[in-house]
Amino acid sequence: MTDPKAHLDPVHGVPVPARLTVLSGPSAVGKSTVLRTIRRDRPEIWLSVSVTTRLPRPGEKHGREYYFVTEREFDEMVAAGQFLEWARFAGNCYGTPRGPVAARLRTGGPSLLEIDVAGARQVRATVPSALLVFLAPPSWAELVRRLTGRGTEPPEEIERRLVVARAELAAETEFDITLVNTSIDEVCSQLVALMTAQPVSPALGGPAGQVSAGQLTAAR
Repeated sequence: MTDPKAHLDPVHGVPVPARLTVLSGPSAVGKSTVLRTIRRDRPEIWLSVSVTTRLPRPGEKHGREYYFVTEREFDEMVAAGQFLEWARFAGNCYGTPRGPVAARLRTGGPSLLEIDVAGARQVRATVPSALLVFLAPPSWAELVRRLTGRGTEPPEEIERRLVVARAELAAETEFDITLVNTSIDEVCSQLVALMTAQPVSPALGGPAGQVSAGQLTAAR
């Protein structure tokens, strides 16, 4: 785990912008909603657009939510080394294109990736300076409610997602900081503060921090 203090100026001890921030967490925790909110309200934050082999959902646009490609096209991108990270999930492939991220990092502006836990591990290995942020639900019961409340998957798929979610929640300690999603607006505010090095009060302390709806607490 990277100590959040690594993101402090070594001379003045004040926050410096993370060159690359990774947002991850279990399915249905609200990562996509956070991204939509930041895309709408904070256009200066660059959001990486992933590539996927799944079909577009109603309202999704190619190049905005995802780049939608065929299985063959995805395999060709993997073979060409074009992904910073990639994984197969629920029968579909997802990956972060390497080129746009590298180009953005050269500009020095705040950049955000929203990927799964396995992808976050790959990014940590490739870009050790990245800030890894874990988005957690207020409780396990709330996550179960969100997963089962969608009504879009059969029972066996929901059960599989719950098993995966438990494993993903157990990976929280691998991340630099945890944001507890009790309020989308406040989570977005805290996330943007981390990316742009705006003051967050009280100051983060310890090997990892946990933030919940306007209150910073010690890590679990």
